[in-house]
Amino acid sequence: MSDRLLRAAWSALDLPITAIDAVRWTGEGELPSYFPTTGLAAASVAAAALAVRELITAQGGAPASVTVDQRLASMWFSWSIHPVGWERPPLWDAVAGDYATADGWIRLHTNAPHHRTAALAVLGCAAEREAVAQAVSAWRGQELEDAIIAQSGCAAMMRSMAEWNTHPQGQSVANEPLIAFSETSLAVARPWAWTSDRPLAGLKVLDLTRVLAGPVATRFLAGYGADVLRIDPPTWSEPGVIPEVTLGKRCARLDLTRPEDRAIFESLLAQADILVHGYRPAALERLGYGEQYRRQLNPTLIDVALNAYGWTGPWFGRRGFDSLVQMSSGIAHHGMQQQGADKPVPLPVQALDHATGYLIAAAVVRALIARVNQGRTLQARLSLARTAKLLIDAPAARPAPALAATSDADYAPQLEQTEWGPARRYRSPAIIEGTPMHWPRPASSLGSATASW
Repeated sequence: MSDRLLRAAWSALDLPITAIDAVRWTGEGELPSYFPTTGLAAASVAAAALAVRELITAQGGAPASVTVDQRLASMWFSWSIHPVGWERPPLWDAVAGDYATADGWIRLHTNAPHHRTAALAVLGCAAEREAVAQAVSAWRGQELEDAIIAQSGCAAMMRSMAEWNTHPQGQSVANEPLIAFSETSLAVARPWAWTSDRPLAGLKVLDLTRVLAGPVATRFLAGYGADVLRIDPPTWSEPGVIPEVTLGKRCARLDLTRPEDRAIFESLLAQADILVHGYRPAALERLGYGEQYRRQLNPTLIDVALNAYGWTGPWFGRRGFDSLVQMSSGIAHHGMQQQGADKPVPLPVQALDHATGYLIAAAVVRALIARVNQGRTLQARLSLARTAKLLIDAPAARPAPALAATSDADYAPQLEQTEWGPARRYRSPAIIEGTPMHWPRPASSLGSATASW
């Protein structure tokens, strides 16, 4: 299954199909899922690593083998960091979760304070699970979803795959490519100081992403030498995932309503080689940094964007997260049916986020190959909903042994000295012969660095 899903992802990159012969699969066991979640994990990791291998070849390096450990790839789709003597903050806030409505189920995503405020304003109740459950039970799912979305909140009622297939948004996403590339420029980009063991060294990556797909992508790029600078607003926080996703990066804050911070941001953007952003469509436009501005300021910028529900259709621009897309697209409903459960059964990990993250990284590297080989500048667009279709369309998962328990051999030999305390990190799930993935910088908190290259 990993090989089949890799072929689908690799086709979206429009690179020689024979390259996949360089991939060697290792590792046994499967995540407990009614979908080929381990296959998706391994395939997306493989696509990103194989793209790096092709970039090295394009730069004059020798062709190398790529080994992907399917078990480790599955484990990275959960938590790659394991604290030693301290604990990660909770992933979910007290209100987030699945609730029974008068006619089905709905998921509320309330980790961000303003999203929680929006949901509670619609429900008219206290921020307590019992109170929320009672309030939700009086609503029909579609009506509550519509009301929370109208209040600028985040929610998704549970739909079946059949319902999603006939929904206008489901039909729109089905017609989108897995990765939508377009050419923006033939301008000559500056070279970068790559080496065969650090093929992305010298590249400046401006990271405007949040949980979880975008940060996974830029973490991967940092692992091969890219200088990743993440920018967040002054008050943004996502404590549950920061130790997981800031590995290898510098994290700064800017207030783009302040002239002095806008000047800094514009200087960073002008010097960047790559921009990865996950703001909702039109958000950067409202700030004055729309696509036309970005292209004029930096004609050779590789611009890669992601969103939740796709780039066409009536939900274009809708707020969303992995867990919500699983509810909308029928994944959680299918799991419930297959298990004979009385509540939604999602994937065992946030697989849509992680897989999309590795596909974003692959898209970035594909654009670098176009820069090296043809002097072309590409941009790319991806979405969680389109990645969900890739998973849903794959053959059903077959019964397989569970992943073996974690052992010392799964961890990198050195402790990661984070600002929260020491931690162990899993070994890389992909190995490009002669080009190890490693991160000199440990995970760090948001705002811990200055906004400069």
